[in-house]
Amino acid sequence: MGDSYRAQALAWREHDPDPQTRAEVTALLEAGDDAALADRFGARLEFGTAGLRGELGAGPNRMNRVTVMRAAAGVARWAGAGATVVIGYDARHRSADFARDSAAVLTGAGCTALLLPRPLPTPVLAHTVRDLAADAGIMVTASHNPPRDNGYKVYAGGAGPDAGAQIVPPADTAISAAIDAVEFADRLPMGTGWQVLGEEVVDRYLSAVGRLPLGGERDVTTAYTPLHGVGGATLATAFARAGFPAPVTVLEQAEPDPDFPTVEFPNPEEPGAMDLALALGRDAGTDIVLANDPDADRLAVGVPGHGLLTGDQVGGLLAEYVLERTSGADRMVATTIVSAGLLPKIAAAHGVRCAETLTGFKWLARAAGPGERCVFAYEEALGYCLAGDAGRPVADKDGIGAALAVAAMAAEAKRAGRTLLDLLDDQARRYGLHATAQESLRVADRAVIGGTLRRLRAWPPRAFGDLEVEGVEDFAEGRGGLPATDALRYRLGGPARGRVTLRPSGTEPKLKAYLEVVLPVESAGPAAARARAGEHLANLRAAVRELFPA
Repeated sequence: MGDSYRAQALAWREHDPDPQTRAEVTALLEAGDDAALADRFGARLEFGTAGLRGELGAGPNRMNRVTVMRAAAGVARWAGAGATVVIGYDARHRSADFARDSAAVLTGAGCTALLLPRPLPTPVLAHTVRDLAADAGIMVTASHNPPRDNGYKVYAGGAGPDAGAQIVPPADTAISAAIDAVEFADRLPMGTGWQVLGEEVVDRYLSAVGRLPLGGERDVTTAYTPLHGVGGATLATAFARAGFPAPVTVLEQAEPDPDFPTVEFPNPEEPGAMDLALALGRDAGTDIVLANDPDADRLAVGVPGHGLLTGDQVGGLLAEYVLERTSGADRMVATTIVSAGLLPKIAAAHGVRCAETLTGFKWLARAAGPGERCVFAYEEALGYCLAGDAGRPVADKDGIGAALAVAAMAAEAKRAGRTLLDLLDDQARRYGLHATAQESLRVADRAVIGGTLRRLRAWPPRAFGDLEVEGVEDFAEGRGGLPATDALRYRLGGPARGRVTLRPSGTEPKLKAYLEVVLPVESAGPAAARARAGEHLANLRAAVRELFPA
């Protein structure tokens, strides 16, 4: 087997146009590191609806120029000769190289390649695909992955409502098949006539998000961090153009840095990632704390002295804010099967439909039915897509537009002598307290996850902690018109109502559990309800951890 990997490595090195990864292969061959060769050449990164994402390095199981050039050739064949493709990129290691390689391959295949002018947020790319009515878009980014990773996302184009949304089947299988047809990357025709777009694309994006429903109040102070990503300059300009005071920014994290030196993991959901921003907000006495992930398509929100709000809490607040400031019988909202059950209640109170989709904005962007207009969509993983009566700026999650809306909401609350925490209490009294949490069960072998889900289907649990199972939804059956997916959702009752939703991670060997407890707010008030909900959530966490044998 080692000889086979060495043969593959030699063939790769012969046709690799990148001296950096050729040198890596040479070093591994000379060292006789069969384990490292097997890791790089024993598998390949699979192209799916999330595109590609993986560690940088040589070989088909890594992100490198060969992998990217093959992917670009697949996109070119899928889009067709003559197609216009917009390419964006973030500030990660090799992102600019991968973007230029994509432009060269697309141009060589007879496509028109339009490169964004510099490292920019993912929502700028998504907006530009729509704005230019391009046939497709490519974003080179690994979002909030570790520093040694990079990735490649593909967006659908055209002039329809889904333009600028991430691809869904069967586009992924078509691109994957076209990638497989590429034998050697160095034999692809490479063009030189791509166009680098000007700063007007950023200006047009900012104008579009400026038309979101932002009210008239602007008296709000903000602490902000882009987490070493590309969101900082765009968010600062967006705030200035909308009339908000300039945020105070975490200086150590203000500039793009692909090594993300101040955080262990550049994801605002990870413990410790927001410590500097929360400390700055506390020390500066700001009203709110905001953070984008490195490609600025997600938004984290905090309140100094309180900590971070969950994605479900922010989703509930933004949903009500948007619904109160938009009009039309064609409005609808959308969320995912793993998010809280609050949004359907908010939608019902405002007389609009709430759609439920699988996880991922590729599905949320397509949630509206014929004659409907999606004015708000969110998923619990800090992703939000807002629209106003003038339409939605992007058909994807947008951490810049969401930041503007949160600032406007906080400014309006401040005018009335209130905070975002008061707004959360209002919703808890109105709709019941919806407390959510997550638990991830990591395993060494993915087969353990499949076996666990099969066991749960064969022998359904009767309870999770102190809450009884009152019903189960198996999404492997494609419930409610949704595409089939390997997920289970348990409806719970007893001393509280709630849900436990289980699904395998799409990128890591772990089972993800999404926990929710719903309680009425009684005379003791929201704080007492949150304390009781916390006890139930702790019991749910313990019960979920017992799903895997020791």
